[in-house]
Amino acid sequence: MPTLLSVQSARARRVQIHGRSVLTAIHKLPMTGPVTVVPMGLVGDEQADLSVHGGLDKAVYAYPAEHYPFWQEARTQGGLTSIDEALPFGSIGENLTLQGLLEADVWLGDVLEFAHCRLRVTQPREPCYKFNAAMGFNGASKLMAQSGHCGFYLAVQQPGTLSASESFALRPGPRRVSLVESFQAKMSKHLR
Repeated sequence: MPTLLSVQSARARRVQIHGRSVLTAIHKLPMTGPVTVVPMGLVGDEQADLSVHGGLDKAVYAYPAEHYPFWQEARTQGGLTSIDEALPFGSIGENLTLQGLLEADVWLGDVLEFAHCRLRVTQPREPCYKFNAAMGFNGASKLMAQSGHCGFYLAVQQPGTLSASESFALRPGPRRVSLVESFQAKMSKHLR
């Protein structure tokens, strides 16, 4: 059974990216105790650019923990061994770090059923320049597009609470479009 390893949130703040001051909430930090989930996402979490992240269809972002070694290796190959080697959960910008549920297992419309909350898969995450900055190298977005290690957005189907270490069930939706198919269609323009 898949498990929710960690729950993270962040307030939007200004950071320097390529000499510009940019508002971002990609740097997520762990939350303790039961976390309240409302239709717009986790209480206490913000998104800086609602045209790209957040809203009802992208209220919560989930990411497989299984991909963290891939990103650690990518950063090491890029010469970043001296910074943030641990790459803690939330570093990809995710609210939920999951174990036992990869992109290939998920279809649009599937539901993650937790004890006190239900979240519906709506779409894959598309990488952006802020992801490059968070990972510390310019090729991170392209590498996400190539690898398919994107994670996925969730809509809140039933508000409630989430807690780290709780297990959950994947309830199949209509199974018309897989997350992998959706991501490949969105990324085809970036991989030419």
